[in-house]
Amino acid sequence: MFRNTAKRAAKAASDLAQLSKPGDKLHGFTVLRTKHVPELELTALHLRHDKTGAEHLHIARDDSNNVFSIGFKTNPPDDTGVPHILEHTTLCGSEKYPIRDPFFKMLPRTLSNFMNAFTASDHTFYPFATTNAQDFKNLMSVYLDATLHPLLKKSDFQQEGWRIGPENPQALAAGGEARPEDRKLVFKGVVYNEMKGQMSDASYLFYIRFQDHIFPDINNSGGDPQKITDLTYEQLKKFHAEHYHPSNAKLFTYGNFPLADHLKEIDAQLSAFEQIQADKANHRPIDLTSGPREVRLFGPVDPLVDPNKQFKTSVSWVLGDTSNVVESFSLALISALLTDGYGSPMYKGLIEAGLGTDWSPNTGYDSSAKVGIFSVGLTGVQEDDVPKVKPTIQKILRNMREKGFDRHKIDGYLHQLELSLKHKTANFGMSLLQRLKPKWFTGVDPFDSLAWNDTLAAFEAEYAKGGYLEGLMDKYLLNDNTLTFTMAPSPDFIQEIAREEEARLKERINKAVEALGSEEKAQQEFEAQELALLAEQNKTNTEDLSCLPSVHVKDIPRQKEPVVLRHETVGTIKLQLREAPTNGLTYFRAINTLESLPDELRSLVPLFTDSIMRLGTKDMTMEQLEDLIKLKTGGVSVGYHSASSPTDFTQAVEGIAFSGMALDRNVPVMFDLLRKLVVETNFDSPEAPQQIRQLLQAAADGVVNDIASSGHAYARRAAEAGLSMDAWLKEQVGGLTQVRLVTSLASRPESDQFRDVIEKLKRIQELAFAGTMRVAITCDSNSVGNNVQALSQFLQSLPSTPASFPARKPIDFSRNIKSFYPLPYQVYYGALALPTVSYTSADNAPLSILASLLTHKHMHHEVREKGGAYGAGAYSRPLDGVFGFYSYRDPNPVNTINIMRNAGRWAVDKKWSDRDLEDAKISVFQGVDAPRAVNEEGMSTFVYGITEEMKQKRREQLLDVTKDQVREVAQKYIVEALEKQSERLVFLGEKREFVDNTWTVNEMDITRPAR
Repeated sequence: MFRNTAKRAAKAASDLAQLSKPGDKLHGFTVLRTKHVPELELTALHLRHDKTGAEHLHIARDDSNNVFSIGFKTNPPDDTGVPHILEHTTLCGSEKYPIRDPFFKMLPRTLSNFMNAFTASDHTFYPFATTNAQDFKNLMSVYLDATLHPLLKKSDFQQEGWRIGPENPQALAAGGEARPEDRKLVFKGVVYNEMKGQMSDASYLFYIRFQDHIFPDINNSGGDPQKITDLTYEQLKKFHAEHYHPSNAKLFTYGNFPLADHLKEIDAQLSAFEQIQADKANHRPIDLTSGPREVRLFGPVDPLVDPNKQFKTSVSWVLGDTSNVVESFSLALISALLTDGYGSPMYKGLIEAGLGTDWSPNTGYDSSAKVGIFSVGLTGVQEDDVPKVKPTIQKILRNMREKGFDRHKIDGYLHQLELSLKHKTANFGMSLLQRLKPKWFTGVDPFDSLAWNDTLAAFEAEYAKGGYLEGLMDKYLLNDNTLTFTMAPSPDFIQEIAREEEARLKERINKAVEALGSEEKAQQEFEAQELALLAEQNKTNTEDLSCLPSVHVKDIPRQKEPVVLRHETVGTIKLQLREAPTNGLTYFRAINTLESLPDELRSLVPLFTDSIMRLGTKDMTMEQLEDLIKLKTGGVSVGYHSASSPTDFTQAVEGIAFSGMALDRNVPVMFDLLRKLVVETNFDSPEAPQQIRQLLQAAADGVVNDIASSGHAYARRAAEAGLSMDAWLKEQVGGLTQVRLVTSLASRPESDQFRDVIEKLKRIQELAFAGTMRVAITCDSNSVGNNVQALSQFLQSLPSTPASFPARKPIDFSRNIKSFYPLPYQVYYGALALPTVSYTSADNAPLSILASLLTHKHMHHEVREKGGAYGAGAYSRPLDGVFGFYSYRDPNPVNTINIMRNAGRWAVDKKWSDRDLEDAKISVFQGVDAPRAVNEEGMSTFVYGITEEMKQKRREQLLDVTKDQVREVAQKYIVEALEKQSERLVFLGEKREFVDNTWTVNEMDITRPAR
């Protein structure tokens, strides 16, 4: 029945696409035009709302993962971050859903696989994706009401935007004698702390300051913490009234649900408004026609990078109008030809030549604004080399103009485009939205952006005339109308930021003192405001949420259709086959299991996998190999692999994983490329030591910023490493231990030839194919025979060296219950992890439900809403045997640690309702039943050994979890585990008083040898 309904819905979508024609009226909308795009198997309809002028783009496609988005043009008037803070506060309650934070409270009431909101430089949009028709209606109702009719309460502005309040209001609320440090006044606010975290990231700072100068008319939409505290509540409300209006809106729907249903609901919401003048301003970049300009400013020092290589510099040109999609496509192609890959002219002339260690964050062609920008820049530059960068870039451009671009390189990029169109992703609609949206808001016709074949045909026509790409270089790049933007390191930068914040806070407090007559009255006012907010936040636990729509557990099918797999052997190798419609593509995965891999080799596997994509072989340069990869495959990769056993999480296997994608006809070439890269990479070439050094320096450069962007993930890895073998292995190759190794190796003196490292890399090369291999192939049924034959030839071509190592010593997991990593951040990242049970254990399902309950009913409320962190939650990883808590961009780690430690007791004592349990199950099934790309089908069986029977049993266990089971696992795996000191706690950030002698402090700085 359900399948027939879905088919009818899909047919309705396609019928509507065929029947609708320009001028047709549909539920208050007029169809302006339609376009069928056969290469993408879709039909686009462009409509306008008759009463308000709102634009609507509908993409009808036979895809069950439907997408909705409403967006608004939001040119920021200043750097206070008003669009960003408004994005947060609109989701804190609306007229139809007048509860605290309906957006977050909807998260466990929906089967959506994507749900978020984003602030871009000049627009804000609110997208979601779901495969469930009722869920789509529910979420669309919540999103439309949130954006068009938000409550915008002052308390929400203070919570999400900024306020001044005591550091620990819970201590005041407890009624006892508060300590001076609890009463200390500080700036607070979710967005304020988020942007403080962003400003700790030197790459973000470089990019945002570059944007300030290349687009001086576009202010910082995210908000500069130094300016956020200038924003008033009245300004926020005014900005909403002027910008969040249907006349200023662009709506987007995608998928196989009937458009008429969407329009009927949307029209009911929009028709309450009258048409107004929309914000159509598209700001242009700086005018550089009068000649070159230079900007130099200061940024933070990266303590893990060579102190002599801390400069970042870039050179930028202003190009043409991005509404010319053919020219814009061609400029993007030029950018890729110049900078993409180790064989590209810019890489060889700049990074390989030693002027810098990696690309600057703005490098490439940016077509997101009305006018395109092309930039080339470097990080890790020595001060004396900064003046050399621009003339070197200009010389490379002149040389490439004279030489011209090789057709086979162009064909390689066009081949990648062909494969991207053929690859069946699970989130095609969301990707399409992300690609169309920014240009749509700057006036680019979305129909032009959709027309891939038309754009390619027009490009080929221009190219056939001769000298087309070179002519574009003449037009835009072979001049000195440039902006050179440089960020110099300042050892005092972080301290200056802190001093500025302290002075700004003092000024704000003094104003309150003047207004109220005394310091004590001002303190009382700030404390009363904070306690009032706290009281309102506490209402969230007792609110009636019946106004919120929801899907139900009964809507979740108890049986899941299993993925059909075939298992064969090719020679002695086990082969898993998944036959499915793949548009003529073949996907290959292989895992080579290695027993007792020595630590010294394991830690270098990431460097090995980077090196084989950099060094080249004895008979082919890396440039030639890269060209072949682009021309014949959709990419090949090699990486480290480890996995727990689904029946015993304390046991783990490790090895090396291989993957690739190619058109069916190119599968033999893909296999040969993989073999050549792994087996024939020349580690003995004279250039190898310097190339390896450059890889290490690129990896080390900006690593502090990389950690800041996902600090909670690094904290989790470090915490979990003390609990199981698999977690320990993963941390060695992808955690802070790996960061330490890379930064240490990168800091070796220039005279060091890395002989010890290269010998180990060669040893890894010998054993890469030498363990116990298994293979998985996903392809069309009619390609199986040829693929198996190609696989057999590939396996026969591999070396047959056996791999054997001494047995591994048991790992000591008894150390470092509390670990702290001092890093130069203005906020903190943390995790507390506990050991649990294996995938097949009956306790696994209630642990997953418990994690959802604690995230949505406790951690989010306590740590984000009240504590001001940007993110926080609980998690359960069924395969890894881990339960844990995390916080992200957290200004109050002491409070968060207390909440983490007491969360288990809170869960045991909580009187859970049937609705609570229902919400948690729905939340968990968002991930369980999320759509999968065709190449991911069957991968849990191949990679981890999770059978369809195991998955079905766990599915039933999840659906059947009871409240008693939740309390029992909370007691056993959190409360009792903490009593036994089974936990591992890790925090990253600035070392402060709370890091006492009960913590193990792990310094990350590397002592470098003298030069």
